[in-house]
Amino acid sequence: MTADGIVGRGAARPAKPVLIVNPRSGGGTAVRHDLVAACRTRGIEPIVFEPGHDLAAIADAAICDGADVIGMAGGDGSQSTVAAVAARHGVPYVCVPAGTRNHFALDLGVDVRDVVGSLDAFVHVDERRIDLGSVNGRVFVNNVAMGVYGEVVKSAAYRDNKFRTTVRMLPGLIDPDATPFDLRFELPGGRAERSAVLLIVSNNPYGIGIPPARETRGRLDGGVLGVIAVTRPPHGVDEWTASTFRVDSGATVALGVDGESVAMEPPLVFESLPQALTIRAPVRRSPTPPADARLRDIVARAPFRARGPAGS
Repeated sequence: MTADGIVGRGAARPAKPVLIVNPRSGGGTAVRHDLVAACRTRGIEPIVFEPGHDLAAIADAAICDGADVIGMAGGDGSQSTVAAVAARHGVPYVCVPAGTRNHFALDLGVDVRDVVGSLDAFVHVDERRIDLGSVNGRVFVNNVAMGVYGEVVKSAAYRDNKFRTTVRMLPGLIDPDATPFDLRFELPGGRAERSAVLLIVSNNPYGIGIPPARETRGRLDGGVLGVIAVTRPPHGVDEWTASTFRVDSGATVALGVDGESVAMEPPLVFESLPQALTIRAPVRRSPTPPADARLRDIVARAPFRARGPAGS
């Protein structure tokens, strides 16, 4: 393996490439680009994902039926589901950026402006191994957010307008009189924290600090988790890396797992899964990914202070 994680350039053409397509992701991105037809012209079998179907089961069945490279055209939540199945079977994976923000694709170097061109990854590729993250056994490709963001993604309105919903709900969640989030964890050095306004655990570190050092992950094969804890905004921000991380709570915890709303029972045990996934991406790489700093900037600039846990 080379320093940049590439294990093979120009990997063998797959005998049975399969792309699962979510036609609703990204406001219909796959439909606008007619990805189903584009797949067929390239000899890629498209499988259209319908509401109510089990995405993981579809991916599993496709691989059991002979798919030797599998991809997902959809948002980051769908990407993590299919990537987890691909990793379990040891099958190479292709990320097609058909979601709203496409964070995973950006950090992979995929040109999100060329949705159809991303299909080239099935045949003209850099093939490399990257890490995944997991929380209580659930795989994520980007991050898991708790506290403010974990509550925001529970809103039904979040699916329709993520930024507007975040702006609308955030003031009430971070008001000094709001009930503090019961999130208990240790900072580096062993100091215990009993609450956080925002807690993010990522598959490799973002290093987004306030002000940011960078807004995306510089690499996806470092074998570590990134942790960002906002305990006393706007200045109480800690960032560090770890191979494992634990969060305790006295109640079910609302999470945003790659942007999807999930509720989990504590303790939450996070682990890095080094080199778990073989990824295929087009040989050409996109320019430096743009910053998606909206939530960070809201936290940084909001004129409030977070109330500590009762009794602190």
